[in-house]
Amino acid sequence: MKVLNFALGQMQANCYFLIDGEECLIIDPADEASFILEELQRRKLKLVGMLATHGHFDHIMAAGEIQKSLDVALYIDNKDMFLIDRLEETAEYFLGYKPIVIKPVLINRLINTKNKLGFFELSVYHSPGHTPGSSCFFFKNEKVIFTGDTLFKRGIGRYDFSYSSKKDLKKSLKKLLKLPNDTVVYPGHGESTTIKEEKDILKIYPL
Repeated sequence: MKVLNFALGQMQANCYFLIDGEECLIIDPADEASFILEELQRRKLKLVGMLATHGHFDHIMAAGEIQKSLDVALYIDNKDMFLIDRLEETAEYFLGYKPIVIKPVLINRLINTKNKLGFFELSVYHSPGHTPGSSCFFFKNEKVIFTGDTLFKRGIGRYDFSYSSKKDLKKSLKKLLKLPNDTVVYPGHGESTTIKEEKDILKIYPL
């Protein structure tokens, strides 16, 4: 499995292309749908699904526009559906202008078991704290995990929103830090890291 990372939109959210043969799975479609669609076409890739680590606008704003061109589902935890409902309002607040937002329509629920999408096999780690429905995607065979805004390189997700939970975030981080040391961590913003490098993250941020 090949992993490509594109930092997209004003918030520079990481949009990941996971590629196996001609199939592609996108984690966090972020912003800039036209760029994503062009990349898929240029690389001659078949998009088999889009996974959202959570419902914040900077991670999913392109999903609805992509669905206008491709019949593909967005997978997200039900507990973050309220963030999709307020997608346009939140984007306007953080961006400082009113963007044109097409809300995703084909939405499937994530489950906390092994999943298969095309050639891709993954496990969903529910990781509430940053948002109620935050989720991480673990690819055991490849030893990689996509953590969204739960865990960054030398950083953790915000927990000062009204719907966030410091207690839940701490539990989620403890669960992630039990993964093998050589697991590569691909976060929602910034550079990749490893579980080993982040083992002491709760000493840096004692929740």
